[in-house]
Amino acid sequence: MKTLLVRRLLTLLLLLLVLLPAPSEAATGDPFTGHRPLVEHDRTVDRAMAASSGSTRRALAVIAAQPQARWYGDGLTGSRLTADVATRTARAGRAGASSVLVAYALPHRGCGSSSAGGLTAAGYRSWVDALASGVRGTRVAVVLEPDSLAQLDCLSTAQKQERLALLRDAVGVLVAHHAVVYLDAGHAGWTPVPTMAARLRSAGIALARGVSVNVSSFGRTADEVSYARALARAVPGLHAVIDTSRNGRGPAAHAAWCNPAGRGLGSVPRAVADVVVDALLWVKAPGESDGSCGRGEPAAGSFWTPYGVGLVGRRAR
Repeated sequence: MKTLLVRRLLTLLLLLLVLLPAPSEAATGDPFTGHRPLVEHDRTVDRAMAASSGSTRRALAVIAAQPQARWYGDGLTGSRLTADVATRTARAGRAGASSVLVAYALPHRGCGSSSAGGLTAAGYRSWVDALASGVRGTRVAVVLEPDSLAQLDCLSTAQKQERLALLRDAVGVLVAHHAVVYLDAGHAGWTPVPTMAARLRSAGIALARGVSVNVSSFGRTADEVSYARALARAVPGLHAVIDTSRNGRGPAAHAAWCNPAGRGLGSVPRAVADVVVDALLWVKAPGESDGSCGRGEPAAGSFWTPYGVGLVGRRAR
């Protein structure tokens, strides 16, 4: 009886796989080739520029001139989230540009660090629906939940299963709305390739375009490209985007991650002609703080003018 039931369930599963529509080309293709990411003009760096003058203003203008991702967290929900996403993605479409969004609202986000927070599981599903409903156009890239897979080890077994299920659901919903999804895979110095490849499969990478690497981190571009290519060998067909916003001087000593001194801007955002890497992006907004770092520095996500100016002064040439 049990054997017969298992066979029937397998038959039903295969039937569903046949009947379900395949992801559209818009949701699986490269959103960057021939389409530079949109340069926004309402970011916090613009307000910092307005309050500055002289060399400080000129340094901040270097940051403001480049396209950067728009982060969405649990502070914006429902119809307001949908409207904001719709405005931004429609603006990119009219400009013939691509739009880069970051989804950052999972339960247990940040493992209790300076970026801790997130929604409940039910709240997250509704949040993803609202975000996806705002997608306008076919060149919308979504970096899905930075650090979420690399930080699985801080969760209980039940929380791990919940997270993986939520990521799978999110990938499916976003792809159904023609977004191009990059699941976050941490960075080259964090999770071994076999471990990350297994996590990506469990999180729904089969429907996604690929992965994001080095988000908010400082790994050298060459190392992150090597990591992405290793992941692509483990998960054939995988593509990647690499965050170069603050990696112009490579990682800090002892892998310091919270506003480390001496860092610099990396390569400017652009599409890459590569079989694995789709684009170099500024996912983390250069100059935004990583948190107080125990030193009384600005809260996570707050623009910090001196830090931004320092990044510009030490930028890659």
